[in-house]
Amino acid sequence: MEKTVRNQVFTLQGFYFLTFFGVGSLYPLLSVYLSESVGLNGYQIGTIMSIGPIMMIFFQPVWGMVSDTTNRPTQVLSFTSLVAGIFALGYLVTDLYYGILLTAILVAVFQSAIIPVSDSISLKYTSKVKYNYGNIRLFGSLGFGVAVYVMGKLSEGFIGPTIIFYTFFICLVLSAVLAFRFPKERASAKLDLKAGMKELFGLKKFLIFLVVTFMVFGPNLANNTYFGLFVEDSGGTYAGIGLAFLIAVLSEVPFMRIAGSWIDRFGLLSVAALAGAASMIRWLFYFTEPSLWLVYSSAVMQGLAIGLFVPAGLRYIREITPAHITATAVTIYSAIGNGLGNWFSTFVGGFILETFSIYAVYLFFAFLSMIGILLCFVLMKEEKKQALAY
Repeated sequence: MEKTVRNQVFTLQGFYFLTFFGVGSLYPLLSVYLSESVGLNGYQIGTIMSIGPIMMIFFQPVWGMVSDTTNRPTQVLSFTSLVAGIFALGYLVTDLYYGILLTAILVAVFQSAIIPVSDSISLKYTSKVKYNYGNIRLFGSLGFGVAVYVMGKLSEGFIGPTIIFYTFFICLVLSAVLAFRFPKERASAKLDLKAGMKELFGLKKFLIFLVVTFMVFGPNLANNTYFGLFVEDSGGTYAGIGLAFLIAVLSEVPFMRIAGSWIDRFGLLSVAALAGAASMIRWLFYFTEPSLWLVYSSAVMQGLAIGLFVPAGLRYIREITPAHITATAVTIYSAIGNGLGNWFSTFVGGFILETFSIYAVYLFFAFLSMIGILLCFVLMKEEKKQALAY
């Protein structure tokens, strides 16, 4: 690898590590902070934690258009990273529900640009220089896992839980600096969303798989909000929460590496169904109120669930949609899973938490996952029917 490419790769890897370190510092422990330090109830926590996915649905396309229109994705990325970090300090100046809600909205508006814009730059650059994008994105998972573990330990020390907000701020400021050193790539091609969506919504398999993503991936993302509360309710400390997240997130790495060979061997929908089954089993297990050491042991199930579903889902979407609208399909797919599914699972989970318990939240997640698995089998039947027709 030539020196210029190697330096750009290091820059991209550093950006992903810092960005996800910041995100891992804040969100997994935020729900615990809001519950223990601020004293908010389940409804309020669920509403605040669901703000991010809602903003993602509406503002990701906006930032994409700004990036394309200005043809300055690196500047957009640097600006949004910096502003999101600054607004996060708002959590330190208020303990009122509506003040915290406003802070969450402001952070989410600007943070919603970071991953899609950085992904589009990274994907285009790695494709051009023939480098594996996964070796860059891997640093994001590493940063997230290490952050939750480290912040969990620091939150229990003399610094206290407010360290999560300072860390998020520092990491995103450093990310903003690195973004200026990114390769000068356009964020993405302009999409004819209106025409593309009309064609996509006529594809039955695409629509069904959107529901699968909503049911399976949504709860997995919402788990980032409730897992800390679950570990705490099981007897864990801030450090224990960090350890559980570290085990869960790092377990994704080996499964992402083998996902391609499993997909080739067993098929996309079979792997997606397996990921859904792993999720459902994990959520049902949590509903039984297991002991803390069993919670730590079972956290590796996240690797099987997310590590398989992410590559299988994206590849399936690419295979079932015409090439000229694949970009539009991926945009909608991301909005449904990362945005709408995450929001729904987080928001409803807040009501269930307040009315019943954290364990009931995971029973709800298991029910959603079961629907997703059943729909995978519906799609398998649909594909067999099409194969016989040819």
